[in-house]
Amino acid sequence: MSSSVQRKRIRKSPEARRAEIVDTAAAVALAEGLECLTLRRIAEELDVRPGLISHYFPSVEDLVAEAFGTAAGAELEVLLPAGADGQAGADGPPGADGDASTPTRRLARFFARTSGEAYDAISRLWINARHLSRYRPLLRDRVAEQEAAWRGRLEGVIREGVECGEFRTEDPYVTAIQVLVVLDGLGAHANTEDRDRPEAVTRMAVTTAERELGLPRGALTADA
Repeated sequence: MSSSVQRKRIRKSPEARRAEIVDTAAAVALAEGLECLTLRRIAEELDVRPGLISHYFPSVEDLVAEAFGTAAGAELEVLLPAGADGQAGADGPPGADGDASTPTRRLARFFARTSGEAYDAISRLWINARHLSRYRPLLRDRVAEQEAAWRGRLEGVIREGVECGEFRTEDPYVTAIQVLVVLDGLGAHANTEDRDRPEAVTRMAVTTAERELGLPRGALTADA
């Protein structure tokens, strides 16, 4: 009688398997870049046959677009969580999110999280995706979709702040774009050393937001 014990594979639902594939692809994309995503590579990561990956994603372009969208969307939920931009969440009324209950505090938290290794990783992914989207229509559509989601989420916080009297700006949409353009500009240097950046440069996005929203200096950094 053989003493070896064959490992029993756990059969997953199609939804769970697809989510596992996408999450794995997103992790590889963040760590190594979208160019490293192949059906074979993800199969190796999950210890399955490549045919299983192609069953859910017949084209690697589908997987690349899905991986980017998942990673970018997850980062947005960290920076500006859904339900905290003036919309009632599942667990309570608008603004029911503890210390980040006001638009000013939510923006301060947003800016506090737009630095560090994790944010640099997502910045690199955005650079990567925007470059590749020139040649990949599916990825280009997903980049545009995520850009719209980020603009909409930030605009929502700004608009709420205007309505409750915390912010002053004639056009929340334009202000949101201004802030994101500055963040994108700073993020474009994620692949290079930035330890010696002057504070004025590091705070450029915050300074822009404070100026455009009629806030005093430091309003979006205090208690972040």
